[in-house]
Amino acid sequence: MLLGTHTPKLDDKGRVILPAKFREELAGGIVVTRGQERCLYVFSTAEFEEVHNRIRQAPLSNKQARDFMRMFLSGASAETPDGQNRITVPQHLRQYAGLNKELVVTGVGAHAEIWDAESWNSYLEGNEDSFAEMQEEVIPGLF
Repeated sequence: MLLGTHTPKLDDKGRVILPAKFREELAGGIVVTRGQERCLYVFSTAEFEEVHNRIRQAPLSNKQARDFMRMFLSGASAETPDGQNRITVPQHLRQYAGLNKELVVTGVGAHAEIWDAESWNSYLEGNEDSFAEMQEEVIPGLF
């Protein structure tokens, strides 16, 4: 399970070092793709295959489903960590997420997210209070 918040840097070649706590789970290869709120989603290859199987069940007659599939899958890039545990984030994904040198990598359970540090801080600032004050059950049966 991928958890926590980490602050690696993006090097001049578009590479980022995977957080040490994520390396074992992601060692077999990863897929990076567009995520919501202009971050990038990082899946292990196995987890991405499971997500893809769920996506494939969406009806092609549904325009929103087609739009989602196109954006999610067309931006995906399979990567293998190098000997220094770095992955290259393709230019089109760096541009989509507005990545600069300072990054935040968050573990979100089954996947990780890569954020530009400034975007993450804005997101966190705008959502911490509403999370702390949430009174309605968002995930059924959780609490």
